Amino acid sequence: MAEVSLDVEAPIDAVWAVLADGWSYAGWVVGASHIRDVDTGWPKPGTRIHHSVGPWPLVIDDTTEVVRCEPSRLLELDARLWPAGAARITFTLRARSEALTEVRMTESVERGPTSVLPSFLQDLLLTPRNRETLQRLSALAQGRSAVQ
Repeated sequence: MAEVSLDVEAPIDAVWAVLADGWSYAGWVVGASHIRDVDTGWPKPGTRIHHSVGPWPLVIDDTTEVVRCEPSRLLELDARLWPAGAARITFTLRARSEALTEVRMTESVERGPTSVLPSFLQDLLLTPRNRETLQRLSALAQGRSAVQ
């Protein structure tokens, strides 16, 4: 399981606001190129983001579904990218102070051909991407925090 964390210089509510805004997904998830739709009620369990991944014209359309949601604490997703597979991604938030939030992201490939790769190889492939994802999430949260 690939795990990364980052201390974000923004209040926990600003970080959560980015995670809870399904339309912002392509702005911080590395690889997501376009949001086609967001189910009403996102991020309630069972709701989905309908996204595209990859550069045009090699775009793959798929979805990411909320598995578990504890507002301002935890968001667990089932992210699909067929034919490559699907991954379980969990974001855990912890306020370190009023203006600093620790964000922990874990990802494990659950289904599909990439799930047979050894764990160390999955981690090697996922960790740099997930570090960049958290950097982008941080920038958006800091921007939201600045305008509040």
